[in-house]
Amino acid sequence: MPRTGLLSIALLLGLARAETGATSCILTASGGDDGPIFVEAVQRCAVVTVPPETTLSVASAMNMSGLNDMIIDLQGTVKFTDNMTYWINNGLPFAFQDQITFWVIGGENIELSGGGTIDGSGQVWYDAFATNATLLRPILLTLYQAKNVVIEDITMINGPEWINFVNEGQNILYNRITINATSNSSNPAKNTDGWDTYRSDSVTILNSNINNGDDCVSLKPNSTNIIASYLYCNGSHGISVGSLGQYEGIYDIVENFTSTNVHMYNAENGARIKAFAGQGGDVDNPLLIDQCYETNATECAAYPSNVYIQDIVFTNFNGTSSGGQKSVVASLGCSPDGRCSDISVDNIYLMPPAKYGNATYSCQNVNITGNDAYMFGECATT
Repeated sequence: MPRTGLLSIALLLGLARAETGATSCILTASGGDDGPIFVEAVQRCAVVTVPPETTLSVASAMNMSGLNDMIIDLQGTVKFTDNMTYWINNGLPFAFQDQITFWVIGGENIELSGGGTIDGSGQVWYDAFATNATLLRPILLTLYQAKNVVIEDITMINGPEWINFVNEGQNILYNRITINATSNSSNPAKNTDGWDTYRSDSVTILNSNINNGDDCVSLKPNSTNIIASYLYCNGSHGISVGSLGQYEGIYDIVENFTSTNVHMYNAENGARIKAFAGQGGDVDNPLLIDQCYETNATECAAYPSNVYIQDIVFTNFNGTSSGGQKSVVASLGCSPDGRCSDISVDNIYLMPPAKYGNATYSCQNVNITGNDAYMFGECATT
């Protein structure tokens, strides 16, 4: 087939899945913007392959919504350009927390796999954000209105902000994902959450390694039936539920979340629940509820959180804190007026560094149950 646009597509009629009779496409780099023909390829071909040693340079936003029965076999690399001006003005927008993204995938029965790499050219963004905290930065990959999706054996590097955003998704599996969002300058990679789920159901994240500068996994509002297990998280803010209750008049739920066999290193938190209040290795906080997130104590007492936290079990926590909170290894801080209930703690074996002595467990406005509830003593009331 002759070269079309900025990218050549080889249509291989005999390599398609026999049951559909559809075609396969192999993409090769053009030396220009490879985004438009990549988008065209997924519209016309059932299997799209990026071969090993091939790097597609993407200089324009890729909207791959509305796909059906699609395989993207990414063996090579998809690398987004570092043209910040273009992306700030042309990234695909999402209203939730004023986000933009490089790449949207949506539809049903989709697989993205192959052992390849997605590169967000993040260093320019890390350096720019150090002097402009309002900088709009793209998410590396967004699943939007996607159902029955498998993403596995993919490496994701240099994301400018969040790495994966699942928005209105259902039956999503991530397996054997490697994430590395770290800076090579003195300016850290910030807000580089590994995964953020929002208005999504049945999302499973397994067998992955995450090296980043924010939440390893974060459940945003209306995330249900989520599993995050067998993860290695380095440098993160932990496994987080929230933040919730950010927008006045919006009802937020998170329900049926299970996270097991997670190893944390050099992290700020282990497992935490964070909720706004007000009107409208080494881990700093291995076990945390913060129901006055980014809200001062006076305002939180006057205007308790509208997020109710209930039926939570913290079990089998083992390890040593960083000493960032000195002797405190667990803090369950709820806002007043019964906003937390049925919080259980079992088999908790946490210690601070030896120089801080015995472990301290703190709590506020909550009745704690479970085998290790005694560690917290009588909780403060505000």
